[in-house]
Amino acid sequence: MIKSLKQIALLLGFAGLLYACNKEAPEIVLDERLNAGVELAKDVSILYSDSAKLRVIAGGPVVLYHLDVRERKQEFIEGVTIDFFGPDEKPSSRLTAKYGIRLEGKGQIIVRDSVVWQSVAQERLETEELIWDEKQQRVFTNKFVVLRRPDEIIKGHGFEANQDFSDAKIKAVEGQIKVDELSKELE
Repeated sequence: MIKSLKQIALLLGFAGLLYACNKEAPEIVLDERLNAGVELAKDVSILYSDSAKLRVIAGGPVVLYHLDVRERKQEFIEGVTIDFFGPDEKPSSRLTAKYGIRLEGKGQIIVRDSVVWQSVAQERLETEELIWDEKQQRVFTNKFVVLRRPDEIIKGHGFEANQDFSDAKIKAVEGQIKVDELSKELE
C-alpha cells in the first residue's frame, strides 16, 4: 500500500507540473540597451549652481546613467529640457530637444533632434544639434541654424554664444537683417 501511495503522489506531482507548464507564462521583454553598467531613472533634474545661486536645471523624463568609470555619461533618451537662469535667479531661456547626452568627463551636454532655444526676450533658435559646454559656459554648433527675433529671421551655418545666449554670433549668415542693426554688429 505504501508503494501505491508513492506512485499516486508521483502521478499527482507530474500532473501538477504538466498543468503549470500549460498555463501561459507572462511575457518578459528585456531591453537590450540596458545592462549591468547602466541604470535607468525617471523624471530626472540636474541642478547647477554658482556661488549658491541657481544657474541651470537640466532634466528629462527618462535618463540612462552609463556607469563606465572611463566615460560616465547620462543619456536623455526621451527628450531633454534645459532651463537657464539669470543672475537674479529668474528664468532667462529654455532649451529643448528630443535627445540629449551629458558627457561628464568633457563637461558637455549635446542635444540633438528638433533643438529649440527660446529666450524670455522672444528670441528663438532652431537647429538639429547644439552643444553646451558647462565649464566654459558657452553654447555652440556647426550645424544649420535659424534665429528668429520679433522683427527678423537670420539663417546660417554655425552658432556660438554665452550660455545665457548673450554675445551670440552666427557664422556664414544668410537672410534679411536690419541695416541699423548690422552696422552695430560690424563695429
